[in-house]
Amino acid sequence: MHAILRDKVFLTWEDVREPKLLFGLSTLSNVRICGARGYMTNEIKTVTIIGVGFMAGHIAALIVPYGFNVHVFYHRFDTNPSAIDEAKGRLDRLLKRTAAKGPRGVVTYHGRLSEALRDTDLVIESIPEKLELKKKVFAEIDKTAAEHVIISTNSSSIPVSRIEGAVKRKDKVLNLHFYPTLKMVDVMRGRKTSDETLEKGKKWVESIECFPLVAKKESIGFIFNRVYMAVIKEYLDMWEGEYANIEDLDKAWKVFTGMPLGPFALMDWTGLDVVLDVGMAVYQLTGDPRDKPPQKLIDKVKKGELGRKSGKGFYTYNK
Repeated sequence: MHAILRDKVFLTWEDVREPKLLFGLSTLSNVRICGARGYMTNEIKTVTIIGVGFMAGHIAALIVPYGFNVHVFYHRFDTNPSAIDEAKGRLDRLLKRTAAKGPRGVVTYHGRLSEALRDTDLVIESIPEKLELKKKVFAEIDKTAAEHVIISTNSSSIPVSRIEGAVKRKDKVLNLHFYPTLKMVDVMRGRKTSDETLEKGKKWVESIECFPLVAKKESIGFIFNRVYMAVIKEYLDMWEGEYANIEDLDKAWKVFTGMPLGPFALMDWTGLDVVLDVGMAVYQLTGDPRDKPPQKLIDKVKKGELGRKSGKGFYTYNK
C-alpha cells in the first residue's frame, strides 16, 4: 500500500512492482520509497569498488548519498596514469549533482588492496570485461577480504558462475549490474550462492532506492541488459550495413523511449573500447558468430576513436 503524508508519496516495493504505478509516479520529485530505505542497511555499511572507470564512478556517486562509505581501489587494473585524477574529478562532479538522502558517506582512494578492503562488507568489481582478469581479481579479493564479505561483479555480460571457481567463498558471490542514470540493478546468483547472500544483495539494492531485477536462472546479460544488448547489436548491424545514419537511429530511440540519449550517444559515453570488450565477452561465452562485434567497431577502437573520452566516437566532441 502507498500513503500520502505532507504532500509526499510513500511507496513500498510491492507498489513499485506494479508497472502502471511505477511509470505514473516516476517523474514526480516527491516520490519516496519506504520500507527498505534508510541511510544504510544494518549488514552492509562500507563498500569497496574495484576500478576507476566510468561505471565505477557512477556506482560510487549512486551509493555515497545514502551514507555508505566507499573505498576505491585503483592499483594495477587502471593502466592510464591519469585515470585516478580523472576518476576523482568525475566523481566530484557527479556528487555535486546528487542530493544527499542523509549524512553522506566518505570516498577514499587506495593503491593497496588490503587497505581498500579494510572494514568493507561488499565488494563491487568494475574492471574491463575480460574473464581471466576478473578471475585473478576475485582470487586476490577472496584471499584478503574478511570472511563475511560478499564479492560481486558489475560485469555487463559475464555470469558470476564463470568467475566463482577462483574463490573459496562460492556462497558469497553475486552479479550486481548497474546502469548509468537508471535506478535499477540486475541481481544474479552463481551456482553455489546462498539464499542469504542473494537476499542481502537484493535488500542492499533496495536500500539505495534502486529496483532489483532478480534473475530466476543464469542468463548471459542478465535481465534488462540482455534486452538492451540485443538493441545495441541491431543498431551496430544497421550502422555497419549502412541502412541508416546514426543521427536518425538515435532519434528514433529517443522518440520511442523519451530518453535524452540514443544508443550511439550512450555507447560514446560508456566508451567504445568497453562496448567492444562486452561484445567480445558475449561472443566468447556463446561461440555464436552472430554475436561477434562488427569489424567497423573493431577498426574504430584500433584507431583510438573511443567516444567522449578520446574526443571522437560515433560523434565528435570537444575535449
